Amino acid sequence: MLVAALGFAIMGALVKVGSEKFTSGELVFYRSFFGLVVIWLYIYQRKLPLATPVMFKHMSRAIVGFVSLVLFFYAIAHLPLATAITLNYTSPLFLALLTPFLLHEAPKKTLFITLIMGFIGVVMLLKPSVHSEDWLAGFIGLCSGFGAAWAYVHVKQLGQANEPDWRTVFYFTLVSSVGAGLWMLFDRFHAIDWQDLPVLLGLGFSATIAQLAMTRAYRTGDTLVVASLAYVTVVLASLFGVLWWHEHLSFDAWLAIGLIIASGMISLRATPAK
Repeated sequence: MLVAALGFAIMGALVKVGSEKFTSGELVFYRSFFGLVVIWLYIYQRKLPLATPVMFKHMSRAIVGFVSLVLFFYAIAHLPLATAITLNYTSPLFLALLTPFLLHEAPKKTLFITLIMGFIGVVMLLKPSVHSEDWLAGFIGLCSGFGAAWAYVHVKQLGQANEPDWRTVFYFTLVSSVGAGLWMLFDRFHAIDWQDLPVLLGLGFSATIAQLAMTRAYRTGDTLVVASLAYVTVVLASLFGVLWWHEHLSFDAWLAIGLIIASGMISLRATPAK
């Protein structure tokens, strides 16, 4: 999970670098297409079947994940890196809200406290670090967290249906590649120069390695420990923001990030797991 956290932090930094030239749709395409090629080669070499009785659930998960990814990349482009990634990592709070309704699992009373604490953290984070013209980006970043939580619910349901991880990842990267590709046809398209290749290849490579490492971590490790370690991404992204863009958050902003991380970890531990 630490490898995954580093990969996602590098991905976020490269998205911010790439957003100076490319749109969010273009960056999602390059990120997704790279992963699609990798997972397709894995499937082709092992002659694995893509047919599934729960195709609708795969498509639903893929579409939700695609929209969430676009929103996340937009937030990274318009907000400090630590702020954007922290807003996306509100997903455990939304997951705690969605679980009782979508997975029919009774929530613990602790969840209500953590939800209040987490959203207080969100308000504190946005107030000191987001200017009035950037509130839209902050809201979009928060929506990406909600979308990520919804996607996680779909992943859990697919797991309960005994769907393998590689098939879930394949359909997600396929839909994201097609969706972002269509977006590029109707939106601005920027030609790729040689100097863009390290950024785009690095984006795809770091995202794919992070995705594979995270999948392995959740499969072989303790779920709560792995989910808690995921927040290392916020710390690493904060360091990248300071070193690369000289982003300095106020004490209130760091306190808010701490509140969100703490509430996310507590909510993960309070959410019942079957």
